[in-house]
Amino acid sequence: MDYKFKTKPFAHQLKALELSWKKQNFAYFMEMGTGKSKVLIDNISMLYDNGKINGVLIVAPKGVYKNWYDIEIPTHMVDHIEKNVVLWQANITQKQKLKLKTLFKTGEELNVLIMNVEAFSTKKGVDFAERFLACHKAMIAIDESTTIKNPGAKRTKNILSLSRYGKYKRILTGSPVTKSPLDLYTQCEFLDPWLLGHSSYYTFRTRYALMRTANFGGRSVQIVVGYRNLGELSDKLKSFSYRVLKDDCLDLPEKTYMKRIIQLTPEQSKVYNQMKQLALAELNGKVVTTATVLTQLMRLHQITAGHFKSDDGEVQNLKNERITELTNILNEISGKVVIWAHWRNDIETIIEHLKKEYGDNSVVTYYGKTSLDDRQSAIKKMQDPNSSVRFLVGTPQTGGYGITLTGASTMIYYSNGYDLLLRQQSEARIDRIGQTKNINYIDIICEGTIDEKIVKALRKKINIATEIMGEELKDWI
Repeated sequence: MDYKFKTKPFAHQLKALELSWKKQNFAYFMEMGTGKSKVLIDNISMLYDNGKINGVLIVAPKGVYKNWYDIEIPTHMVDHIEKNVVLWQANITQKQKLKLKTLFKTGEELNVLIMNVEAFSTKKGVDFAERFLACHKAMIAIDESTTIKNPGAKRTKNILSLSRYGKYKRILTGSPVTKSPLDLYTQCEFLDPWLLGHSSYYTFRTRYALMRTANFGGRSVQIVVGYRNLGELSDKLKSFSYRVLKDDCLDLPEKTYMKRIIQLTPEQSKVYNQMKQLALAELNGKVVTTATVLTQLMRLHQITAGHFKSDDGEVQNLKNERITELTNILNEISGKVVIWAHWRNDIETIIEHLKKEYGDNSVVTYYGKTSLDDRQSAIKKMQDPNSSVRFLVGTPQTGGYGITLTGASTMIYYSNGYDLLLRQQSEARIDRIGQTKNINYIDIICEGTIDEKIVKALRKKINIATEIMGEELKDWI
């Protein structure tokens, strides 16, 4: 393909571009870590340069939509394209209003609007997106398209209604089927209602699901008991999609670091700001010791994780987005996963959630409460490819040393500690002799908080416990 890319595509990315170049509707079913964002940006650049589009709406989950603005587009979009990229925000300030208005200026530049999928549950978000799309030759791209898999959801219906404005449409996900083959219907309907040969979800379900009538509370309902004709469905998908698994890409980097962004909830924000003011007051005029530093960091960091200790020593839980984002990540990836958390409260929250979502036999633990026998059993099950166990949940303090977990190739840091050595040692559990796959490290980060600064420092190999001292700490918190 004769195109001067800003960043060189890998072989599988080039193939994705070649397959999708002449398609108005296409699905990039590319596993996390294979670079589907770059593929989309290159596709946008090529279409713009050929006069096919002058506007793009990118719809993405809350945890990643800012990455498109901050990282993906600046990194991969070719420099010669004059572009106007605007990030949608729920609370529109006067400054934001002015930015949004620039998307409607007539000119030669490429206008890009990036919105989180939650905005399409609101009239304000839908109306603005419609205005934007109506005045451009537009592409609409849905990142992590399983967010529109539920045909009854308000945001799904709204996005489907807007799809008519897309001259080109793209969906991106590594796991198009999270729970059922029926997940595919609305994702494909967004591209084109007739791509799968069915005009409604119900005719699609009839073709590919086995149904049984059941009685609940005196009512007869149809329930799915199995699936059929899946070979046929797979063949239909091949005509407008490209499937890439990380293990198939021999040219990928051995290790990839990613971040998923969450926000403080109003409840968290209130407690966080109160604790921040108390911390600053406590530090004012005092001789700062390492112990003082760690205490203040710990208090604020606990709040970002979703809990804190009250004056009577009781742990108070706070509504937060962390477990939701973990679920989003797990829906995007396959294979076994190691999940580290710094706080015992987090560990127990994660375990409870995973058992409810994936079954009691899907998870093992490796933290203070795990017995020695259970620890050995946990390692054995994680290393066994035939075991039903998919997740190991633990703390780096307990599981970060001396064990081998190469049965997993994804490691998620639900919450971090401050010790650089612990971070490095815990990363090494999957990066050892015997690892045959490319590795993903994923940090869940609460934006605009000390959580963000902790991860940044660890990535830069700064030992926070010993290096953040004195007046510098005040800047940190």
